[in-house]
Amino acid sequence: MEKRKGSLYLLVISFVSTIGGFLFGYDTAIISGCNSFLQSHFDLTPAMLGWVVSSALLGTIFGCVVSGIITDRIGRKNALIVAASCLTISAIGSMLPPQFLGNPEHAHWLTANTSFSFNFLIIFRVIGGIGVGITSVVAPIYISELTKPESRGKFVSIYQLSITLGILLAFMVDWIVLSGAGESAGVITNEPHGLWSWLFVHEIWRGMFGTEIPIALLFLTLLFFSPKSPRWLVSKGRKAEALTIMTRISGSEQAEKQMVEINEMVEAEEGGFKELFKPFMRTPLMIGILLPMFSHLSGIAAIMYFAPNILNESFQSVESSFLGAVLVGVVNSVFTFVAILNIERFGRRKLLLIGVTGAFLSLTGVGVLFAIGSNLVIIPLLCYVASFAFSFGPVVWVIISEIFPTRIRGLAVSIGSFSLMVTGFFITLTNPVFIKTIEPSGTFFLYGALTLPAIWFIWKFVPETKGKTLEQIEKYWKTKKW
Repeated sequence: MEKRKGSLYLLVISFVSTIGGFLFGYDTAIISGCNSFLQSHFDLTPAMLGWVVSSALLGTIFGCVVSGIITDRIGRKNALIVAASCLTISAIGSMLPPQFLGNPEHAHWLTANTSFSFNFLIIFRVIGGIGVGITSVVAPIYISELTKPESRGKFVSIYQLSITLGILLAFMVDWIVLSGAGESAGVITNEPHGLWSWLFVHEIWRGMFGTEIPIALLFLTLLFFSPKSPRWLVSKGRKAEALTIMTRISGSEQAEKQMVEINEMVEAEEGGFKELFKPFMRTPLMIGILLPMFSHLSGIAAIMYFAPNILNESFQSVESSFLGAVLVGVVNSVFTFVAILNIERFGRRKLLLIGVTGAFLSLTGVGVLFAIGSNLVIIPLLCYVASFAFSFGPVVWVIISEIFPTRIRGLAVSIGSFSLMVTGFFITLTNPVFIKTIEPSGTFFLYGALTLPAIWFIWKFVPETKGKTLEQIEKYWKTKKW
């Protein structure tokens, strides 16, 4: 009974912390539905469109840097509260521009200064990105420090699952909002109309952004009821609090054993950059930087942010491209479940090698079909999404959350997440330009080629960590043997 209650308690904690991941995915996909309307509303060039979409990723880069400082100082829970606050502010600000202080009943006044409105949209997108950046670092750490070794991979993978479910729901919401608006979607008139029509018809992209608000508020509220990380509490000398939380999760007997291991490793750690650059940390640091970078060099961010745009190059139909984007979200979610069910069975390394090889073949297939003008592009594209979803997607988060010592885990993971976000930013920023200059076929051939080095790197450097405690993994780097 004690064990069952602990598992349920842990599941609830994981659910709360991964709502941030859900928002990450939701924001990623929700703007994919806004792109064509933003481009028309603000008369954007491909480079400007890339900027407005990637501006959130610029915020995530800053969020990753900040998270490395705050998560080890104020704790995992408080860092997530900061992230949730940023996401809430961003959702509200992206929907309601500064002009809303005037009369929202008159759309012609609200859109009188589009440059002013556009700049404020960028600012709020960056603020949301900061929240995402912090969440991307802290949530996997928070979950990994609370879970038992035999189930850590599954629970950390829930974070990636939440991202994919956020993407799926956003694609569906975009399609529903677009269908509801009908032919008037994005058509601005000088005639007075109500707030609802302004948000969900004439400036439809605002309504799409606004659908994030209730999710962000839920995330912020529930975090206040979540516990602090026991491993972080031990590193701050608050052992009694840590033992209470560990006992509730694992039971008294298991908690006592884990506390012995945690105390031993925490006392041996020095913390800060000095610990990060010790000789035994060279390989895990290289993995923490390059593995996230390789995952985004495959082009996943661009595909999720521009899914309808990319599919429209093949379908030549807005409605079909939006439905295709929904299918991308479904496949992404289903194959993330595949990873969760198999990550403890097959291990991290095997899933990565199979999935990344599949990603290379699929991306090459997308390039070929675009080159010959086929309307079957969606088939290999879905194969790529499936390959990514059961490998790079969840497994990268699992690995970088478990290969570093407790005292520097926040700092080290923030460096890995920083690498991922920087790569995602440049891939997303350049995608519209690549699509126009080297065409879709050349763009996907490029993404496929950038995937190849990852296969060699995983084979050569990434060890299998399934079933190992965080303390055993740390000892491995020091001795290079299990």
